[in-house]
Amino acid sequence: MTEHTGWEPPPGTRPKQHQLWWYELIECGRRGHRLEGTNAARVRSGDAVFVREPGDGLRWHRCLRCDAWLPARPPAHPEQEFPPGRDEIELPLRGKSLRDRYVLRLIAVDRLLHFLVLGVLAVAVLGFASERARLRSSFYRVMDLLQNGVGGPSGHAGRGFLGELNKAFAARSTTLWVIGLVLAGYAVLEGVEAVGLWLTKRWAEYLTFVATTVLLVPEIYELAGGRVTATKVLTLVINAAISAYLLFAKRLFGLRGGGKAEAAERARDTSWEALERVLPGPGR
Repeated sequence: MTEHTGWEPPPGTRPKQHQLWWYELIECGRRGHRLEGTNAARVRSGDAVFVREPGDGLRWHRCLRCDAWLPARPPAHPEQEFPPGRDEIELPLRGKSLRDRYVLRLIAVDRLLHFLVLGVLAVAVLGFASERARLRSSFYRVMDLLQNGVGGPSGHAGRGFLGELNKAFAARSTTLWVIGLVLAGYAVLEGVEAVGLWLTKRWAEYLTFVATTVLLVPEIYELAGGRVTATKVLTLVINAAISAYLLFAKRLFGLRGGGKAEAAERARDTSWEALERVLPGPGR
């Protein structure tokens, strides 16, 4: 029977059935390994958690993100006497905290696309509202030419794209300005969400959850009472998944321990205690 020593497999070495994506390895592949003490002249015994010098002419550096140990020769021209102390090193994200950052930034990209689309629509509507009087005569002149070209009035002005343009020219100016301002405000909201989520701010998680959940009601109502399309269904599924993830995985509104449990989980994965915990017992 194997004695339990408290040792845990380091990130990137867990069985695949337990971890499908190794975010530490993905991050190191993008940014490179996080090594400390590569420019130090000497290594102290207290630095053994991230750099060791066994005396064979090589120095072994541990990646603070993925736990890989990499060999290197001591520097010929060191820039400092010893590696930085623990209080001088900012540990990179690991474990669930790193995974959550990837997910939040994926949601941020989705919000950025919304911001761009809504921003373009807002500019178009507001620009149309301010220039509608000048464009009205040209629009109806084109409409007359199209209708005369097919043998007189044929009802084309009431259907399709031309029909929508006709409705836009017939709408009240106040209505167009309100629509444009609402689109602009919603675009700003989506932009704020994108920035906050990219920076992994807690307030952005709450803002995104509330904004996304509120939109689920009209989306469900439209599917229930209107024409069902793949785009509508996909939008509903994505927004429902985002709301569920933020609520349960990010422990919003005190759920599953709330912010305290979130901080404890982060400390368990990203801390010096976590780095010491995943070291094999004999090598400590």
